[in-house]
Amino acid sequence: MKPDDLKELAQLIQLLRDSPEVGSIEVRGWFGRGMVVTRNSGGKLVAAAPSDNASSAPAEPHVSSPSSEPARPTAPAHAYKEIKSPMVGTYYSAPEPGAELYVKVGARVSPGQTVCIIEAMKIMNEIEAEFGGVVREILVENAQPVEFGQVLFRVDPNG
Repeated sequence: MKPDDLKELAQLIQLLRDSPEVGSIEVRGWFGRGMVVTRNSGGKLVAAAPSDNASSAPAEPHVSSPSSEPARPTAPAHAYKEIKSPMVGTYYSAPEPGAELYVKVGARVSPGQTVCIIEAMKIMNEIEAEFGGVVREILVENAQPVEFGQVLFRVDPNG
C-alpha cells in the first residue's frame, strides 16, 4: 500500500466516523484500483485493502446507507459474555462450504468447543469457547472480515 493510499484511507475512515448515517464508502480509480471502508454490525470501521479490478470508472465515492436489519431482542449487555476475535482475519461459520455450522443461535456451547474458524494469512485458526452457555447472538456473517477484539458471539452463561 502506497503512502497516498494510506492518507486516502485515513480520510475515508474519518468521514465515516463523522457521519454515523453512512454505512460504507467505496472508491475506484482509473485502473480499477480501489478501496472500501465499511461500518460492521458492531459499529466498528473495517477497511479493505486496495484491490485491482477490471473496472475503468474514474474515482468517485459511492456512499450507501447502513443496512436496515431488524433489531434483535437482547437481554441487558451485562447478562451475556462475549466471544471476541483474537485476530484480524476472515470469519467462517463452518469447517468447509456446505458443512454443518459450528454453532447456531440457541445452541449450547461448552468450554473448549470450536465455535468458528478465522483465516489469517492463509492459516485456518479454530476459535474455541472459553466458557459455557447458550449462544444468543451471532454478530458476523460467514466469510466476513473481522478485526482483533471484534465481538463474534454473545453467550448467556446462565442459559
